[in-house]
Amino acid sequence: MRLLEKAPAKINLSLDVLHKRPDGFHEVKMIMTTIDLADRIELSERKDGQITILSHNRYVPDDNRNLAYQAAALLKERFNVKQGVSIGITKVIPVAAGLAGGSSDAAATLRGLNRLWKLGLTLDELAEIGAKIGSDVSFCVYGGTALATGRGEIVQHIPAPPHSWIVLAKPTIGVSTAEVYNNLDLSKVEHPDVEGMLAAIHENDYDKMIGLVGNVLESVTLKLYPEVAHIKEQMKKFGADAVLMSGSGPTVFGIVQYDSRMHRICNGLRGFCDQVFAVRIIGERNNLEP
Repeated sequence: MRLLEKAPAKINLSLDVLHKRPDGFHEVKMIMTTIDLADRIELSERKDGQITILSHNRYVPDDNRNLAYQAAALLKERFNVKQGVSIGITKVIPVAAGLAGGSSDAAATLRGLNRLWKLGLTLDELAEIGAKIGSDVSFCVYGGTALATGRGEIVQHIPAPPHSWIVLAKPTIGVSTAEVYNNLDLSKVEHPDVEGMLAAIHENDYDKMIGLVGNVLESVTLKLYPEVAHIKEQMKKFGADAVLMSGSGPTVFGIVQYDSRMHRICNGLRGFCDQVFAVRIIGERNNLEP
């Protein structure tokens, strides 16, 4: 038996870091939403009990460094599953981009194996397991739009943001999340208004939403990686209503309402940036298929 799962990317409309916790993680408060840019996960049963990763992308590890592998191994051990699985990963989401591609692959693997192995787990149970793999995995299990707190694993579902286009641009660099957090000086940053963004989304107020986007990690990444700052400046120049870096970067996204402006921004960015995408916000939560 084999089945397919979509693994959508996410963006952060608002990302604040409150303090460093005793466990070494950072306490965060952020609003995330899924977008219509997705990897494809194909799960096929194996009778030999092995877990294998198949991908044509050279940046995707095919061993236990892969979060989808870790997701399968965790379910297999916890529920004493005898079967194995081949996990085919067709990458569309750029790797190491601040878009939670690896976390979403792991979340899709959890949802898919729940069906393939007939485990009967709820989304809440899968999200709890996902939190052991990575901070964004819990959110990616649910999908949709959420306020995430703790280290990102405490997820409160909220309505979808106002309809809009998202234009994504990723420079040809990778960013180390650990390096960004290590260089973050919380005494010198301007904290975004997460509560204001929450209210704007609840009110479905586009103008209010675009005025409140914010990411405290930009204070580090834009200094360390001038390419990211350049893309942000150009996207504003081309007419995006709001521009923000997603996660720890390096991907930058612009929010626009109208098709004509979306096309103009994409055409302008493609002059100097290889990876440019125009997608819609999904914003709706996943349902478990029977």
